[in-house]
Amino acid sequence: MSILALSFTLLFVMITMLISVWQKLGLERDIAIGTVRSAVQLLLVGYVLQFIFNMRNPVLIVLILIVMITVASINAAKRGKGLAGVLWKIALAITATELLMMGLLLGFGIIEATPQYIIPISGMTIGNAMVVAGLLLNQMRREVESSRGEIELLLSLGATARQAVQDAMKRSVKASMIPTIDGMKTVGLVQLPGMMTGMIIAGANPVEAVRYQILIVFAFTSSAAVTSIILNLLSYRLWFTKDLQLQPIKEKG
Repeated sequence: MSILALSFTLLFVMITMLISVWQKLGLERDIAIGTVRSAVQLLLVGYVLQFIFNMRNPVLIVLILIVMITVASINAAKRGKGLAGVLWKIALAITATELLMMGLLLGFGIIEATPQYIIPISGMTIGNAMVVAGLLLNQMRREVESSRGEIELLLSLGATARQAVQDAMKRSVKASMIPTIDGMKTVGLVQLPGMMTGMIIAGANPVEAVRYQILIVFAFTSSAAVTSIILNLLSYRLWFTKDLQLQPIKEKG
C-alpha cells in the first residue's frame, strides 16, 4: 500500500468525526487523539519488529513479550480497581497462559521458532488473555455484589472463602469465555478474522491462511479458559478482608 493510498484512509476518521459533530456526541477530541496515537504506535512497532526480525536475538524477543504482558496486565487491572495486588495476579495468569500456549506450539513444531511467528501469535494470545481477564474481573465484581447476602450467609455458617464464592467463580469464568466461544462458532460465516484476511491480502494461499487462522482460533479458546481459571484461583481471595469478610464494592473509575 502506497503512502498516498494510506493517507486516504483518514476519510474514515473524518466521517466518524462528522457523525460525532452531527449527533453532538463530543467525541471529536478523543477520536483525533486516538487516530494520532494509533498511527504513531503502529509505525513505531513496525520499525521495532523489523529490527527484531532482522536481528533474530532471543533476548529481544523476550523483552518485547515482557512489554506486551506488562501493558496487557496494567490495562486489565483497571477492571479490578480496589483489589490490592490484582495487577501481579493478572500478570502471572497471562504469563502462565503465554508460556503454556507457546510451549505447545513450539514443542510440537506447530510453528517455527522465529520472531516472525512467535511475536505476532504471542501478541494475539496475550491480547485475548487481557480481554478475558478484564471480563472475568467485571463479572466477578457483579457476582459478588449481587450475591453478597448469600456469600455472607455461607461465611457465617463456617464456609471458607473459596466455598462461599465457588458459584460466583463458576459463573464469572463462564461469562468471560462466552465472547471467545461465540466468536469460534461464527468465524468464517459472520467475519473473516484479521490474520486470515491479512495473509490473503498479502498474497498467501487462502487454504494456508485458513490453517493458520484455525490455529489462532483453537489457541484463543484454550488461552481464554486457562487465563480465566488461573486468574480466578489467584484472585478470589482478594474479594475478602483478612478477617474473611467481603470487601466493600468500589465503583470502577
